[in-house]
Amino acid sequence: MQTLRIAVAGATGNIGTLTVAALGRAGHDVVRISRSYGVDLRTGDGLDAALTGAQAVIDTTSHEAADRDEAVAHFGATTRNLLAAEERAGVRHHVLLSIVGLDRVDGNPHYAGKREQERLVAEGPVPWTIVRATQFHDFAATVTSWTRQDGVATIPPLLVQPIAPADVADVLAEIATGAPQGRYHDVAGPEPQDLVDMARRTNDARGHAVKLVPTWSSLLGVEMAGDVLLPSADARIAPTTFDEWLAQQR
Repeated sequence: MQTLRIAVAGATGNIGTLTVAALGRAGHDVVRISRSYGVDLRTGDGLDAALTGAQAVIDTTSHEAADRDEAVAHFGATTRNLLAAEERAGVRHHVLLSIVGLDRVDGNPHYAGKREQERLVAEGPVPWTIVRATQFHDFAATVTSWTRQDGVATIPPLLVQPIAPADVADVLAEIATGAPQGRYHDVAGPEPQDLVDMARRTNDARGHAVKLVPTWSSLLGVEMAGDVLLPSADARIAPTTFDEWLAQQR
């Protein structure tokens, strides 16, 4: 197998860390892009040096914003800077991690920012693959951590088909070593789950005593109800079940 120099943007985040590890196991030369490594996507500082000699870039960055305009501005600025530096460096493949159901959710600021990111990548100068994944197995517990107050957390009764973060990283690492594919299949876990039940079971496994209040008056609205967040029929199904992931949390 050919050894490639592959940069990972958001290298210190949840998926970024796992993607770096997956690429390392495969023997690739990995470049970590994050502010802690001296590279700032918002300003572009350090990007040219980091991408010297890189054949591919995997963008796993995320950004939480309560304001739609701020989210669009952030993802727009970071993506433009990254793509411009990739073009200067001669990068041949840009892989973007995105979200299943992105076009079906209008009101969420994060989704608006990700749509802008996808648009810039698809219209940009670097050959690309966009990988939309479902929510991660730890998503339910993350939502309760956002809303928890005095031992009580609100959470919407969403239907999701969650995927293990390590499985997402493996898919990204695999795709980055191949030819650009444009819009890739949705990537999802093996089975649908109820978000409230996922939160209860995850918090129990981790020893967190949290009273859950199912409600649509929370961070994630009713526009995400039904099958909105579920993958397409031709989705690539990753192997790790929620139960298998949960067993590792105890």
